[in-house]
Amino acid sequence: MKRLFFCSILLWSISVSAQTNTDNVVMPCIKTVKLFQENNQESLPIINLNSTDLLELHFDDMDGYVKNYYYTFTLCNANWEPADLSGFDYLKGYQQQRLNQYRPSSIAQTNYVHYQATLPDRNCMPTKSGNYLLKVFLNGDTTELAFTKRLYVLDSRANVGGQIMVPFDNQIGRTHQKVQFSVDVSRLNAQNPMQQLTTCIMQNNRTDNMHYNVPIAFVRGNLLEYDGEHGGIFEAGKEYRWVDLRSFRFESERIASIDKNVQPNNVLVKPDGPRIAQRYLYYKDYNGWMNIVSTENVNNWWQTDYANVTFTFVPEGNQPYADKELYLLGELTDNKLNSNSALVYNATKGVYEKTLYLKQGYYDYAFVAKDKATKKTEASFTEGNYWETENDYTIFVYYRSYSARHDELVGIATVNSRTGRVGY
Repeated sequence: MKRLFFCSILLWSISVSAQTNTDNVVMPCIKTVKLFQENNQESLPIINLNSTDLLELHFDDMDGYVKNYYYTFTLCNANWEPADLSGFDYLKGYQQQRLNQYRPSSIAQTNYVHYQATLPDRNCMPTKSGNYLLKVFLNGDTTELAFTKRLYVLDSRANVGGQIMVPFDNQIGRTHQKVQFSVDVSRLNAQNPMQQLTTCIMQNNRTDNMHYNVPIAFVRGNLLEYDGEHGGIFEAGKEYRWVDLRSFRFESERIASIDKNVQPNNVLVKPDGPRIAQRYLYYKDYNGWMNIVSTENVNNWWQTDYANVTFTFVPEGNQPYADKELYLLGELTDNKLNSNSALVYNATKGVYEKTLYLKQGYYDYAFVAKDKATKKTEASFTEGNYWETENDYTIFVYYRSYSARHDELVGIATVNSRTGRVGY
């Protein structure tokens, strides 16, 4: 059996945050954008090519009156750069499609219009596999962009199998998790796998620490093995924090107070602090997802209300972290490190604070620190890292033939760090 070892440092995986800024809300009136597999809010927007798979799109326009929204798809390569193809090459039907399903809010005190759609529509259907960027815009004018959202179209031609291992490095063996996986390329004409295949690993739908170009460790015939030591090691973190906002009338366990005398209501979440010194405790979380749901209404999408929700983080000794910025991470901030997720230090109170305009629902979140100099994000200052932590890792495999002009998505696998860990 042929056994080749590749050790070029140039092919080590890197996290390229600049290539992952794909989920963007451009218009400030747009809130609570959700794109997921039908009837499953805690899922990546993945559909199989030429299948009957469907996605649900939901969002709110806080201006409160009906507008003419349209959408289209842009095919992208593995690094989310637009592919060198015309829309006529990868879309069947119209290049643009109008969003016809909308409804003004009812019962809720907040006035908004809720838009939703089932994708893909038969009149605007992707015909090639790969990464797609959903673009929603006004009045059929793509320059009036409202928001973008990523989705994946899979042509399953490469079998992917993976497991979570303890890193060989003893210094990180108790704080990190290693993703080890293999790819069967027997159905692909991969004459040079190192050039034709691109693999990426995503942890809990996060793009800030996503690993690109994970290097091949061994080749055994048609089986490519990735050992994870050079590109598949992640901070394990800890189980996500949570806040139950399914009701604004009753205070749930994590709510400190609700001011109902103002509209929208002001909700104060109980203060959080560092969990570094706390022992690891497993409990069921949603790995950063948010679930739009209410305990008081019939329809969760247009009968739920909004509130200004304030999160508070109390650092050790009430002193700010030197040379570091603190961020609130989760689907509630699109898993992005920007001004919308950055906490502000309140010197008077000695705490970090962040107020978000959120819809009723159940939210998972975590705090991460980013070094101002290296730009590296880490949870060791806020959450702590424990190898026992339950995380989801999604492996993406892209292939480009020598005659193709874009990266095809040929394999996806999701591995859980508890169910997919040997001996655990």
